[in-house]
Amino acid sequence: MKIDLTDTTASKINKGLVKARRAIGTPAVGMVLTLVVVTDEENAYDALKAANDASREHPSRTLVVIKRVSRSPRDRTQSRLDAEVRVGTDAGSGETVVLRLYGEVSDHAQSVVLPLLLPDAPVVVWWSVDAPRDPSADPLGALSQRRVTDSYAAEKPVDELRSRAESYEPGDTDLAWARITPWRSMLAAALDQVSTEIVSVEVAGEESNPSVELLAMWLADRLHVHVRRAISAGPGLTQVRLETTGGPITLHRSDGAMATLALPGQPDRAVALKRRETSELLAEELRRLDPDDTYASALRFGVDRLGGIQSAAERAEAAADQPVPALPVRAVPEATPASAPAVASGSASASGPASAGQGDADRPTPAKMPPVKKQEG
Repeated sequence: MKIDLTDTTASKINKGLVKARRAIGTPAVGMVLTLVVVTDEENAYDALKAANDASREHPSRTLVVIKRVSRSPRDRTQSRLDAEVRVGTDAGSGETVVLRLYGEVSDHAQSVVLPLLLPDAPVVVWWSVDAPRDPSADPLGALSQRRVTDSYAAEKPVDELRSRAESYEPGDTDLAWARITPWRSMLAAALDQVSTEIVSVEVAGEESNPSVELLAMWLADRLHVHVRRAISAGPGLTQVRLETTGGPITLHRSDGAMATLALPGQPDRAVALKRRETSELLAEELRRLDPDDTYASALRFGVDRLGGIQSAAERAEAAADQPVPALPVRAVPEATPASAPAVASGSASASGPASAGQGDADRPTPAKMPPVKKQEG
């Protein structure tokens, strides 16, 4: 069931929720949390679909905040709030309110969201795009116990990780961190099966995928070894290689679905390592509302402490830019010895034999060498 409310208020939205629940015959509220989704009009459909799918595991009241851009200066001074109330099959396992904010009210989204929060229930805020630099200091983030961002949606994911490390507060998390949960579980299980010492690690993946950096920082923080970050064609994470004293341990995934785990002295085995949807990642983050100390430790390790290597294309490009070294010039013996003084062309016949005799005094010469007669031209 859907109810459209134009130029409305928070109290009218609450009345609309009660009316919609009574209309479908479910007056009781059986939701466990409030999920606030901050997005834009372009990404609203995907974000709302992911939130609805996640609500089947975590029944919640989903508040979608969309800040509409005003086209003229006059429209920016006029505040308006439009809402769309969804319950029943249109809202997953909970209820959904889509809020569109116009004008000055866009700068005060927390005043609209606060009256709509479920009483005595935790609040989670998810920025699907354009997350603030400091989520805990954001007015909406201050209302929540858990703040979810996605570094993969940023224009510069590595810079986004640096910002997250600088502004981290307990309760912050990242969907890029949730993407590597199966990798961390698989690597931890693999290391439990060997008793060798790890020397170094290399993590390979797409250049613009921050999950590769997070996995590398987690390994470096936990293993206390040098970790290199390599670039591959993807998709996503492709390989982790651990050099040990007993041989390499590799976890390689080339198609984004199945991976191959290779351990020293054991046959290779195929393991399921499928890339997950956003709804699955969001549902994983909603399972825990306490601070993630492991994520905080890996994030604070720092991207700049990783060892980076160039991709094959970058190495070829760098080699092409290098100047071509000059070939070594091999000395060719001359008829006139090196110790003979330079002479002018006009007196070559007069001084040539005398100079040659002096120059050859210090070097061995063949015995009884017949003189060479100069041929006349």
